Amino acid sequence: MENESNVEENSYYWKDGLKILEPASEPDYSKPLHIDLFSGCGGFSCGFEEAGFQTLIANDIHPQSLKSLTFNINGSFGILGDVKKVQEKNIKKILGNKKVSVITAGVPCQGFSLTNKKRFADDPRNFLFKEFLRISQFIKPDAVILENVAGLVSTKDGFFKEAIQSEIEKIGYNVSFKLLNAYDYGVPQTRKRVFFVGVKKNKWLFPSPIEERFKTNAGQAIIGDLPELKSNEEKTEYLGKAENSLQRHLRNKRRLLKNHKAPNHPDETIKKIASTIPGQPMYERFPQRIRLDSSKPSPTQVCGGIRPQFQFGHPTQPRGLSIRERARIQTFKDNFVFFGGLCQERIQTGNAVPPVLSRILAEQLHDLLSGKKIEGIQDSEQLLMEL
Repeated sequence: MENESNVEENSYYWKDGLKILEPASEPDYSKPLHIDLFSGCGGFSCGFEEAGFQTLIANDIHPQSLKSLTFNINGSFGILGDVKKVQEKNIKKILGNKKVSVITAGVPCQGFSLTNKKRFADDPRNFLFKEFLRISQFIKPDAVILENVAGLVSTKDGFFKEAIQSEIEKIGYNVSFKLLNAYDYGVPQTRKRVFFVGVKKNKWLFPSPIEERFKTNAGQAIIGDLPELKSNEEKTEYLGKAENSLQRHLRNKRRLLKNHKAPNHPDETIKKIASTIPGQPMYERFPQRIRLDSSKPSPTQVCGGIRPQFQFGHPTQPRGLSIRERARIQTFKDNFVFFGGLCQERIQTGNAVPPVLSRILAEQLHDLLSGKKIEGIQDSEQLLMEL
């Protein structure tokens, strides 16, 4: 029987009318334009920016996420508020008559997530993909991309997967979908997500996974150049130079360290983490809360709901991860600064599309829209078998 419990909501969500956040710098209109719906703190936007797009507009209901995005993504206007209130006039006031190349959407996943004990098929959040379709229909971008958890495919016997694909086709796009594991694209995390890609011209091919020797693990992301921390301790200077290619990419020659503060643990929690073998659960009742193994990719990082519990223990230090370490596991560069405090920043890092994966998708799309021949893999006809 499906659990029809009340939806647990973040009390920080913006409840008033739409609010426009001005960009920190002038947008570069010479670049292909990108709109990021359900943007969170900007995982999609980071990747598209690196691939040569200009994220012109981002919409989210979580103020701290949008504050992080507009601070870090040059030239991006934020539309703060419920996506259902976003009308054509709101977007056209910013966009004018300029052409949009792509709209992306990391539609809320809690109603589909297999880790959500209150998951149920008719969760109102499961139908927010219709707002993505509504906005795409009047903006008419060259391409659309929707991302969600793997559980979307099996929820309600595949109803949502079929509905999303069918509705994207109805508004004029050739649709491809595939279950991608971020680990296969250089992210130090086994994070499986479904991607729907719709393009108006040609055939979309998903980028091929990278070679095995280039895949990364949790230790390569967070051990080496980041200083050790005690409970509730914060440090702003790096321990040393980047020790591998992943760290060099994420460090990006940065000298000042931000968001590197340990959670404030009681003594019993410190002892619990210290006594846990890396790769094993720290708590018998919560098998998903493990102490990371530095030689393996991190399991899927989640936002942790609206409570302050930490998800992962550090592999070599008796504490939970700092926000910077969570950000590195998601492949946010160190110059990306998060706002909102520990709990709200965990939500941001847990919800985001990993920027490295986003960049690879964006580069493939940039080539396709530029008329270049692309190579890759077909969509997934037997997607359920991959779950």
